[in-house]
Amino acid sequence: MKQGKIHNVLMAATVILATGIGSAAAQTVTLTIESWRNDDLQIWQEKIIPAFEAANPGIKVKFAPTAPAEYNAILNSKLQAGSAGDLITCRPFDASLSLYNDGHLAPVQDLDGMKNFGSVAKSGWSTDDGSVTFCVPMASVIHGFIYNKDAFDELGIPVPATEAEFFAALDKIKADGNYIPMAMGTADQWEAATMGYQNIGPNYWKGEEGRLALIAGDQKLTDENWVMPYATLAKWKDYLGDGFEAQSYPDSQNLFTLGRAAIYPAGSWEITGFNAQADFKTGAFIPPVQNAGDTCYISDHVDIALGMNTKTEHPEAAKTFLNWVGSAEFAALYSNALPGFFSLSNHNVTLEDPLAQEFVSWRGKCSSTIRSTYQILSRGTPNLENETWAASASVIKGTETPEAAGKRLQDGLNAWYKPAMK
Repeated sequence: MKQGKIHNVLMAATVILATGIGSAAAQTVTLTIESWRNDDLQIWQEKIIPAFEAANPGIKVKFAPTAPAEYNAILNSKLQAGSAGDLITCRPFDASLSLYNDGHLAPVQDLDGMKNFGSVAKSGWSTDDGSVTFCVPMASVIHGFIYNKDAFDELGIPVPATEAEFFAALDKIKADGNYIPMAMGTADQWEAATMGYQNIGPNYWKGEEGRLALIAGDQKLTDENWVMPYATLAKWKDYLGDGFEAQSYPDSQNLFTLGRAAIYPAGSWEITGFNAQADFKTGAFIPPVQNAGDTCYISDHVDIALGMNTKTEHPEAAKTFLNWVGSAEFAALYSNALPGFFSLSNHNVTLEDPLAQEFVSWRGKCSSTIRSTYQILSRGTPNLENETWAASASVIKGTETPEAAGKRLQDGLNAWYKPAMK
């Protein structure tokens, strides 16, 4: 073969090979996920992403977290600059709603995977009227009480189901003297509201019924069903141990995991840490109802979701990933990789961690709701969420009466929220 012909054949082969390489490269898409959960990096890299990529060979995924305290500011800067990832991890309610209102998050309510989520699950990432959902729900945290099983067995205390049984258990623990009955302080304030008021309160205001009535202005924080949880919290003072007023959140965690306290008002996010640190058996119980046979309500609070950047160059691949987030496979993977963070989908998920399984089993026994202050009611000044921290702490300490706390909170809401003025 002449040299010119050889050259032409080689050139043609090179073009064909290059075209083939180009086509293969074009078929592979890389999605980047923005997140504040930097503690989850290994779980995403080793468990979640490999499972997705195995089922979707044309899509690669990169998990790129930012430190939690810096996430909002850095994400906003990236979105403004057009350099943010394809998928955006969404905090609940106003932070993500503002991203949607600013045109950064795409509507996702029409995705096939969204049929697996109920209205409570979607509430943290929907417009006020519920017409648009802009993030696919991933997980919630559930409130209740974690207890030292060894201490309960030692003292012959049954797991309480009613408030009378709850306080009888506290009295017995206190009388024994070997354990602080309940580990919680008021120094940081937020625990008094989050693991106190928002933990037991739904049983009084009937979960979503009361929360939505408060938003509509049909109920007020001075109503009996909103004041009574404070009256119950006021009784906790006698069971929190000496110096609880100066006790921080880490102090309370340590008191419990060291075996010095018998009961811990909890969020399910404590499970992994308690499993690692406590050398005794633990269990969990539902926030006690007022009377035997009452319907129980749990704070099953929406915590984390995933949305699509409107500027992504790979919208179809991003939708494929988001639909997978709504799948049974993702629900099982995520819930078992992070015990205490529970899938918000309607799929039945069996959890490997017994304490996590106990928490999530309550969904089949009780009605779920979310924290009463998080949607709409903390947009103004004074901020109802922050004011509820202070009120809960002061009521427990005995420096404010339940009635005065309710009035102060309602007066604050009246100052800026028109439906509250009905």
